[in-house]
Amino acid sequence: MGKRNIVNMTENTTHTAENTTSQDAPGRVAIVTGGSRGIGSAVAKRLADDGFAVVVNYAGNAKAADETVASIAADGGTAVTVQADVADEHQVAAMFDRAEQEFGGIDVVVNSAGRMALSPIADLDLQVLDELHRTNIRGTFVVAQQAARRLRAGGAFIGFSTTVVTTQIPTYGAYAASKGAVEAMILILARELRGRDITVNAVAPGPTATELFLDGKTQEQVDALAKSPPLERLGTPEDIANTVAFLAGADGRWVNGQVLRANGGMAR
Repeated sequence: MGKRNIVNMTENTTHTAENTTSQDAPGRVAIVTGGSRGIGSAVAKRLADDGFAVVVNYAGNAKAADETVASIAADGGTAVTVQADVADEHQVAAMFDRAEQEFGGIDVVVNSAGRMALSPIADLDLQVLDELHRTNIRGTFVVAQQAARRLRAGGAFIGFSTTVVTTQIPTYGAYAASKGAVEAMILILARELRGRDITVNAVAPGPTATELFLDGKTQEQVDALAKSPPLERLGTPEDIANTVAFLAGADGRWVNGQVLRANGGMAR
């Protein structure tokens, strides 16, 4: 994989899918950043299945976001799309405003938006490093900041790390460093929200069959990575969405200030 292999998240407009309304919005509301594709899309669909009204955030791919919302609507759920760069505090604040205006409040925030750039540390373009950390570190901080200010009692903030923080695979240095920062933020925020009845956790997926993960890898590399967990397969976006749904729901209320490694049993 080339050193400039990045998922880009930049623009800012707001879009509501025509085939959804908030007329019959359920009582609980979720914002899912990076919700147009991959794990984020699977999370948005799963939370909608669980009865949440969902704000599906996207950066630039309106078509994919609309497809996620259309799928939710087809299954009887409620969702809208909102475009925002997660690292821009004004755009993120406007997204939270939209969720409150549309649905009356916010109960769960899942920050799955992110970038990946793979390169040996010695070779990485520092501009690429800055762009990656802007989304993964600043973006997580900005979204977490709004969540800390606005989540209702009984709510949850769920960030995303990666199992590579502990498996330490070469070429993942910049990406793993950014996710290590996410883990530190999560652990501290959980303690800062003491007394608010809000849980704060991170999910750290292992190898998961998404476009982001598969891009640039040979079949041989994919097969080798699939053999890494004791379960001997790649995770699916739905596997990760199920983990997020647990943390977002009633059954996960006693889990707080944790990094949950959803990786099929790979070493920590």
